[in-house]
Amino acid sequence: MRKNCFIAFLVVFAMLSGIVFISCPGSSSDGGHNRVGISMPTQSAERWVIEGNFMVEELGKLGYDTVLQFAEDNTGTQVSQIENMLVRGIDVLIVCPVDGGALDSVLSRVKNAGAVVIAYDRLLTDTQHVDYYMTFDSMAIGNLMGGGIVEALDLASGAGPFNLEVFAGSLDDNNTIFYFEGGMDMLRPYIANGQLVIRSGQDTLAQAATLGWAAERAQARMDNILAAYYADGSIVHGILSPYDGLSIGIISSLRAVGYGAPGRPWPAITGQDTELPSVHAILAGEQYSTILLDYFTLAQGAIPIADQHIKGGTATIINKPDYYNNGVRVVPAYAINAMSVTSDNIVAEAERIGLWTRQQMLGN
Repeated sequence: MRKNCFIAFLVVFAMLSGIVFISCPGSSSDGGHNRVGISMPTQSAERWVIEGNFMVEELGKLGYDTVLQFAEDNTGTQVSQIENMLVRGIDVLIVCPVDGGALDSVLSRVKNAGAVVIAYDRLLTDTQHVDYYMTFDSMAIGNLMGGGIVEALDLASGAGPFNLEVFAGSLDDNNTIFYFEGGMDMLRPYIANGQLVIRSGQDTLAQAATLGWAAERAQARMDNILAAYYADGSIVHGILSPYDGLSIGIISSLRAVGYGAPGRPWPAITGQDTELPSVHAILAGEQYSTILLDYFTLAQGAIPIADQHIKGGTATIINKPDYYNNGVRVVPAYAINAMSVTSDNIVAEAERIGLWTRQQMLGN
């Protein structure tokens, strides 16, 4: 229970609308005084729930009311939820968009109401109505993913040729471009010299993209690739995947045609977010690596911006003031680093940042 709540706190959780409204007695609740709106894209990915709840808790310690809502990957729902926040009154909006380029109109109303807008993890594009951007260094993350395949297949030694297939995220997420380009930057030299061969020929972002970051779409595409290009018994050795959810779908497709059995080893499959099913898959040898994101550090970074704005100050933690252009303006950003983890260090590192307990990961 938060220390700043003198008596108790009220939690009303509406699963159908994706709303968490938390109010501490003693905090102002009128007209947008000392209230922060947090708009997350979905509850279906574990990280958004973890980060949203963490920000609620940390803001509560500072005495702020919060409205946390999950849009369930629907832009219309997200717009309606932000409008609902405006009715309640907010001083700050922290928003991770379902579609980064689809919120200009509602963000205009947020700004007209005097609130500051913080884009969280995904950049708000094609709008001037955004003040700050909190993010992981997306290009560096892509480099880590591609580097994981280079490491797993020992490409630097000249090994190969190996068969590679590549996947990308959803095109309505601006980070997708950086993840894909960062990964391909590491792999293209080995594709060019023949150490890596993309048998499907599907090597562009448009061909590799996965609408909505949906695991079932990644699984279906992997099914099609295997049927069309590997029916002769050829083996796929590496798969660039930008998200653990996609990786689990890809693994399901591979398992269905006998991967993981003698003579058909698991490919080197990457991922991102260190979701618990992928932790288990990595420890079981089914997935090679994932990107460990310190969600708590990123979420914590949004707290002083909100706090300083409400108190009449300006953000002081910006470390990339002129790097991220959203198509309309350059958005001052705070970008943090991530790390790639494998079976060698995933338990220790995930436990270190408090993401999962050793028991959750190992089951003992």
